[in-house]
Amino acid sequence: MNCLRSLIVLTLLASMASAEETFLTDTVPLTLPPDQLPDILMDGAHRFVDRKINEVAKDRSAHWPTANADPSEWVAATSKNRSQLAEILGVVDSRVPPAMESFHQPGDPPDVYADSHIRISQVRWPVLPGVFGEGLLATPTGDIAASLILIPNTDQTPEQLLGLTPGCPEATQFSRKLLASGVQILIPTLVSREMHLSDNERVVQSNQTHREWLYRQAFHMGRHVIGYEVQIALAGVDWFTANKPYQNHRNSPVAVAGYGDGGLVAFYAAALDPRIDATLISGYFDARDRVWSEPIDRNIWSLLTRFSDVEVASLILPRRLIVEYSEIPDVTNQKGDLATPPFPRVHAEWKRIITPAGTPEPALITGELNSACQPYSPPAAEAFLAALEVEPSEAVVGPLADSRTSFSSDARQQRLVMQIERHVQQLVERSEHVREQFFLGSVAPDLLAGGWTTDRRVPTHFEAGFIEGSKAFRKRFSEQAIGRFQDPLLPFNTRTRVVAETDAWTAHDVVLDVHRDLIAWGVLVLPKDLKPGERRPVVVCQHGRNGVPRDTIDAGTTAYNDFAGKLAERGFITFAPHNLYRGEDRYRWLDRKANTIGCTLFSFIVSQHDQILRWLNSQPFVASDRIAFYGLSYGGETAVRVPTILEDYCLSICSGDFNQWTRKVASTDQPFSFMN
Repeated sequence: MNCLRSLIVLTLLASMASAEETFLTDTVPLTLPPDQLPDILMDGAHRFVDRKINEVAKDRSAHWPTANADPSEWVAATSKNRSQLAEILGVVDSRVPPAMESFHQPGDPPDVYADSHIRISQVRWPVLPGVFGEGLLATPTGDIAASLILIPNTDQTPEQLLGLTPGCPEATQFSRKLLASGVQILIPTLVSREMHLSDNERVVQSNQTHREWLYRQAFHMGRHVIGYEVQIALAGVDWFTANKPYQNHRNSPVAVAGYGDGGLVAFYAAALDPRIDATLISGYFDARDRVWSEPIDRNIWSLLTRFSDVEVASLILPRRLIVEYSEIPDVTNQKGDLATPPFPRVHAEWKRIITPAGTPEPALITGELNSACQPYSPPAAEAFLAALEVEPSEAVVGPLADSRTSFSSDARQQRLVMQIERHVQQLVERSEHVREQFFLGSVAPDLLAGGWTTDRRVPTHFEAGFIEGSKAFRKRFSEQAIGRFQDPLLPFNTRTRVVAETDAWTAHDVVLDVHRDLIAWGVLVLPKDLKPGERRPVVVCQHGRNGVPRDTIDAGTTAYNDFAGKLAERGFITFAPHNLYRGEDRYRWLDRKANTIGCTLFSFIVSQHDQILRWLNSQPFVASDRIAFYGLSYGGETAVRVPTILEDYCLSICSGDFNQWTRKVASTDQPFSFMN
């Protein structure tokens, strides 16, 4: 093996003695350092997507009305954007009819706390089939002036927000002031950021929080852990709205308030539901151009194409909105971090909010000299009560004490996680039937007449009808599942150099421009018996994760068994592209960035392969109608995705990857699943 490597190196050095022999005809010499090409390509891809994120930020205004827009125009635009936000959050399932159940463990009193002024109950309420909200309901004994969904941060419990247990400074327990002023408060439990420990002995434990565990499986089903929490909050709104006639508060407003991740949930809930009259978000409002750097459970598909926080705020207006700039706990090592953002950035985003003519502007509450205040500061509480048109009481409820002895907040958290997981897994189980119905149900009648069938017993389809009918599916897969960059491809600007040689073939590094900052690189292997004017078939040979093109030609050094070199020995031209799935976190961050604008890691790869195919088709030695694809492992995944979109590949072979992909990425009960 070492002798062979030495022979290749000596051959390369000898070939470099003559400039004519070191690069292909009609190209320029490649001078980039060979060992740095993977990093150069990755760096350029990051610069490219960073610029695309900036571009979509400038383009978002096209989806939104101006301040002086006609009211009907404002309603139409916000309605369309509201539907888009609901879809990307996964708030798409119909909630069950509203209900509220008070319950307690054996041996505990019926109420968590009760006196002559308030009653606090342990409650649960149905949200989706098998999914319940669970938390505390605090109800004043007198007339109810307003109803509030108060959403804690993920490191807080409902009991802490009411001061029943330690954990929240007394100054932040503004719920007690609201109760004294006649506001009924429902406090749900959020999915926490604690580490997820499975009782499945097959699971290899890793650094996943409860939130990431649910996010990962839900994301592939078009759902989101944030979306489930929004549904929990909105199910509370359902109950408040349905319950108004029975509690003597028919005309009292319904409001949401939240802090940290709870502020995120309250923000989105208010944006989606016009029944919410007033909103207070604390410790969340910011520009979202770096949302990809936040914990992975905040990764929302295509968010930035239409929404930063200012656009979400537009969906709340002209209803009342109060933004409080408060400190949030630092979160680190959750595949992204959180920290209190700088005030100038928050203020700049807030200043961009467009308020419909004749409506109140949103309020921005800060500490002294625009510092970050504690959550639910007195000015925020005062502004919120004013927005609710509730007369503030001078009294404050409390201190309060939890009368329960057998209650476990950990058990409540586990119930919430398991209920959401079961709902997602039901979607996983049904997904193959949904896909089949989508595919067959979308076939046009004329294609059915031409040979398509909805009868699963018929294994083949009329060729022309099948190909024609597949175009719409291929387009949707390209644009909505993979994501396509719309930038035009650049001129090739081909740079080459000889990198290896044997008695049978010569290998050349080839670098092409694709988009500004994004290049394609691969190794072209030309058989030495190729005659002038002869055109031969090409096999594009794709390496797997953490591989490089040379892995496919260097004899005996990898599991690829130099298949690109062996094919060249048999007379094929081969081309081994470098794909971006190398460098672990670097390509994962690249994918995260792309997700924010409705793209994926494969969006880059499709553009690179598109340019590679165009270049190969332009070469005099290539039989353009016989360019095939072979990929191993992650390269096999590429072999399924890329030729689906790029039709110049005449055939594709997926090796070591083909699978029931939905269960592979989202199932929690299969030993082969990535979830485990």
